[in-house]
Amino acid sequence: MKIALAQYPIEQHKNLAAYEEKITRWVKEAADAQAKLLVFPEYGAMELVSLLPNADLQQSIDAMQQFVPGFIALHTKLAKQYGVYILASSLPVARINTAYFFAPDGNYGAQEKHIMTRFEREEWGIQSGKTLQVFDTALGKIGIAICYDVEFPLLARKLAEAGAELILVPSCTDTLAGYHRVKIGAQARALENQCYVAQSPTVGEAKLSPATDMNIGAAGLYSPPDIGFPDNGILTEGSLNQPGWVYADVNFDRIKSVRRHGAVRNFTHWDEQKAEVEMMKLK
Repeated sequence: MKIALAQYPIEQHKNLAAYEEKITRWVKEAADAQAKLLVFPEYGAMELVSLLPNADLQQSIDAMQQFVPGFIALHTKLAKQYGVYILASSLPVARINTAYFFAPDGNYGAQEKHIMTRFEREEWGIQSGKTLQVFDTALGKIGIAICYDVEFPLLARKLAEAGAELILVPSCTDTLAGYHRVKIGAQARALENQCYVAQSPTVGEAKLSPATDMNIGAAGLYSPPDIGFPDNGILTEGSLNQPGWVYADVNFDRIKSVRRHGAVRNFTHWDEQKAEVEMMKLK
């Protein structure tokens, strides 16, 4: 199965039609390349702020709610038209960072971000989601960990234990260190859970909102560094900060195999982490 990971630039739009044309063009390009799953990044939909009259950081959240029904309708239509699954760019919905996941049959679900960065909680007032979802699709079982969430192993573990063999990580980071934190988290989660983890970032400069003014990252698909996979666990990576799709292939049978027959069995041995901690003073 081919998946498409967006290195997505946030751009100014003159009107809603221009935004819809951009999304349609991106979806068509990936579908024409035979991708079956398209992954857009965290907060990529913040480019809709360009359609608002002088909205500040706080006002933008409330003002953007007017676009949510049309945003859902557009991605529902495109998923059906091109016969693909689409993880749309996340956006604040009722002050919760929400990523909608669309299926080719017209159905869709949503994953909310759980753990807020300092900017989200201290400056923007974004709130935490409550529920984790595993999407049982015709492609396989898929989970979503939005950006900072992938840096916390217990969230990904719950997804893996619920059956996820691929975890999607839409991301938005404004420093190289932030990008590497998310990337390292993604690779660690792939190792621990012996699954695929796919990262899709925003890229480039965008002065539309303080939430997305600078965007640094590269898309990547990561695997367990084990039998049948690359020694470094990197299946593919895009070029840093270059807009466009990055394509990769996933095979869920290989995940099932490595969990049973790998050189190590991290997924199976997780519950053996039961050692007690003792304090020992040495002088």
